[in-house]
Amino acid sequence: MNATVTAWGTAVTPMNGSDEAILQAFRNRALISAFLVAIIAQVGLAGNAVVLWLLGFRMRRNAISVYILNLAGADFLLLCCQITVSLCILIDYFHSVLISIPSLFTTVLTFAYITGLCFLSVISTERCLSVLCPIWYRCHRPRHTSTVMCALLWALSLLLSILNGIYCDFLFADFSQVWCSVFNFITAGWLIFLCVLLSGSSLALVTRLLCGSQRVQPTRLYVTVLLTVLVFLLCGQPWGICWFLMFWIKSHSDESSHLVNLVAFVLSCVNSCANPIIYFFVGSFRQRWRKGRQTLKLVLQRALQDTPEKDEHRGRPPQETLEMSGSTLVS
Repeated sequence: MNATVTAWGTAVTPMNGSDEAILQAFRNRALISAFLVAIIAQVGLAGNAVVLWLLGFRMRRNAISVYILNLAGADFLLLCCQITVSLCILIDYFHSVLISIPSLFTTVLTFAYITGLCFLSVISTERCLSVLCPIWYRCHRPRHTSTVMCALLWALSLLLSILNGIYCDFLFADFSQVWCSVFNFITAGWLIFLCVLLSGSSLALVTRLLCGSQRVQPTRLYVTVLLTVLVFLLCGQPWGICWFLMFWIKSHSDESSHLVNLVAFVLSCVNSCANPIIYFFVGSFRQRWRKGRQTLKLVLQRALQDTPEKDEHRGRPPQETLEMSGSTLVS
């Protein structure tokens, strides 16, 4: 995590003319990244806030919407941290006021990232189980699985983040480097496990939907989940690699690692902003916007609809269709 902060150019002290030129190049790159994050994060904060409002207060929640609600909360928290970092860099650049980022802040940043990956992995895994074992999923799945899983994942992510913060940042940084390495290794292993689970379940889901003699007709929910997973693998995963693999390389200060950290930071911001856009794009695809009928609530309901497209227009309102599809799988 210290590598991420250093990569923004806040902890480099020039010693001669060459070092000063390198520092200026670092600061210019950090400035561009900070501008991009500050702009993109505002869009993501607005989109995730809308998702939180609709799923939290305006819609009846089912098994999948509980996960989407918590994923939006994790993305919102991550974007708040990222926009704070970008504002600190902009203030430092234009007003020469160095704002040090406390270690507790990086712990929150780690917590939000790990939690978001946990929820996305569970969403993909549950969708895969619903296709591979449909009878068990609809008839024997425990009633409050979503709520219990969300609580456990929040708690586990918080525990890992606090342990990393305690032994690597704000308490025993100079006292117990061995324990710091141990908890970094545990966290890296957990992230690798989640990425493998996410990729494997998504691949199995795509294979079952598109290949084989018993292909399942894709629904809007499957499209939403697969697009969200694809965006994470392209934009969100590189930042996790930079965090927990660069720790072992010990080359945070060179030019290439600095650029990689900045690009990964911006891409992670794009990933958190893309989820609400995916929901509303999938929900409004092939739909006509009519005054008084097409609202953001209905669009989000269609994006989470787990019924085939042919059943969508049999005289049943979108909200009723969604509620009936999740009536046996409430959180």
